[in-house]
Amino acid sequence: MPFGPLPHHNRFDYQPMRGRTPYTWPGGQRLAVYLALNLEHFAFGEGLGAELAPGGPQPDILNFAWREYGNRVGVWRLLDLFDTLAFPCSALVNASLYEHAPEIPRALRARGDEIVAHGWTNSERQGSLDEDAERALIAATTRRIEEAEGKAPRGWLGPWISESRATPDLLQEAGYGYVLDWCMDDQPIWLRTRGGRLLAVPYPQEINDIPAIVARKHSASEFADMIVDQFDEMRAQAEENGLVMGIALHPYIVGQPYRLRHLRRALTHIAQARDRLWLTTAGAIAAATPR
Repeated sequence: MPFGPLPHHNRFDYQPMRGRTPYTWPGGQRLAVYLALNLEHFAFGEGLGAELAPGGPQPDILNFAWREYGNRVGVWRLLDLFDTLAFPCSALVNASLYEHAPEIPRALRARGDEIVAHGWTNSERQGSLDEDAERALIAATTRRIEEAEGKAPRGWLGPWISESRATPDLLQEAGYGYVLDWCMDDQPIWLRTRGGRLLAVPYPQEINDIPAIVARKHSASEFADMIVDQFDEMRAQAEENGLVMGIALHPYIVGQPYRLRHLRRALTHIAQARDRLWLTTAGAIAAATPR
């Protein structure tokens, strides 16, 4: 095997954080913080889904019902918490949720939250689709959200962070302005596509309750401590340049009462410093990113 350059995505070039041109966010702030609330709908008796416990044969009632708890109970507790703290959120919504639980997007609309497209369902990955099928998935998702919200979403997060080699091209061609799948930086990074540029806004894989709690088995208290420590450290680092901190939440996980209590502690810590940060949405971050 010859030695040489490895296969490359050709979407962006390497640029170290050290030495970048400094910039600030609106209001002269250096740290932008946003909540990514994942609102997901799953097929019964088939497909993918996070697991509380090892699943049995389909239909896997235990894990299906655990995930559905988030739509019936957890999301409402989280929205109450966000209301109490006056936190906006970016809601990452499976388009199939509009038929399954229309009260949820209605509540988000009343709050003025941003709707980010999150595919049709989290029972499937899009990365295995051929280009025509993936284009159809993006179009159907976009159309359903636009029908309900009166405008097309500007941002996309693939279910399971799944992409094909053509996904950024297809999203840019469908009118999207930013994507959350590429989690390689603490600043937004412009991606190259065959039709123009597409912005990658940082989305957290560490400060994310699925990897932290489901995969690595951190406790509710440990996850809250992770949020606090990430915030305190990033606020200090942001003195040098504008940074983005996201917090990814799933209602069937942190909407459980004992986890919600610890999440409230962490978000209250951030709220107490709100005059020294930009508390915002992923879409607002994309709009404010230097061109």
